[in-house]
Parts: sequence; structure tokens; C-alpha cells
Amino acid sequence: MNTIRRCIACGCAFQPRPQVPSQRFCSAAECQRERRRRWQRQHLRSDADYRDNQARAQAKWRARHPDYWRQYRATHPAYRERNCAMQRERNARRSSSPVANMDASPPLHPLASGFYILRRAVETGIAKMNACTVHIAVLSTPNGSPIRDCKEMT
Repeated sequence: MNTIRRCIACGCAFQPRPQVPSQRFCSAAECQRERRRRWQRQHLRSDADYRDNQARAQAKWRARHPDYWRQYRATHPAYRERNCAMQRERNARRSSSPVANMDASPPLHPLASGFYILRRAVETGIAKMNACTVHIAVLSTPNGSPIRDCKEMT
């Protein structure tokens, strides 16, 4: 059976192998890479075990190569500049939400002494230096004079 098909990656005509009757990609290296890329993308979307395995493998690789991206940015200035420019664009699009910096100004009215609950709030902006956004709700405020028999008081 001499069936000629068109490759769905490059569009070239090819003869499918008899062992693979449903072959859709030709044997060119770039088309095979595209076939594997599509297979991986589909499995990452639909297979939770595959997705979990990939995440663990990537985490192990990052642990073995902790300085990879720092070294890559140092040796590829064009990549670094493009990344910085794209980050500036993303920041400009998010002009309504604040960008947190290390040098944040102190609050105008410091919080009063009291008991507070800290809860993780919805992430809205870009936080630097591992900052967390929290919601503070006052449970009670100090009232009256402090207790005099407290061991910490002098």
C-alpha cells in the first residue's frame, strides 16, 4: 500500500512506515521534535502523574544546578536585557497594583498594641524579597492601665 501523506508539522509529503499506520509526522528531525513537544504538552495538561513526575524531576535538576540562571544571565546579556524590558512592560500594565520594594516607607500611623490575626491575603502585585501580603484584623485593643504584677514590668 503506497499511501502518501502530508506532515502536519512541515506540510511536506511523506510515505508512512508500514509499522505505524497512523503516522502523521515525517521523519525530519525538526518534525519529530515537534511531535514530542505536542505529546509532552498534551500529557502535561491531561495526566496528573506525568505532571507531578516532571515537577519533581525539574526540582531535582534545579537543586543540582543552583546557579544555572545566574550564570546564564551573566553570559547572555541580550537575554537579560530582553527579560528586563519585558518585566518593565508587565509592571507598566499593572500600574493599578503596587510593586513592593525593600525600601517601603513606614506607615503614617503605627499599629496600636493589641492582639492581631495575620492571614495570607490574595496576591495582587509583585512582591520582592519574599514579602507576604497579610490582612490584619484587630481582635482587641488595650484598655485601662497595664497589670502591675507582670514579671516583665520593672
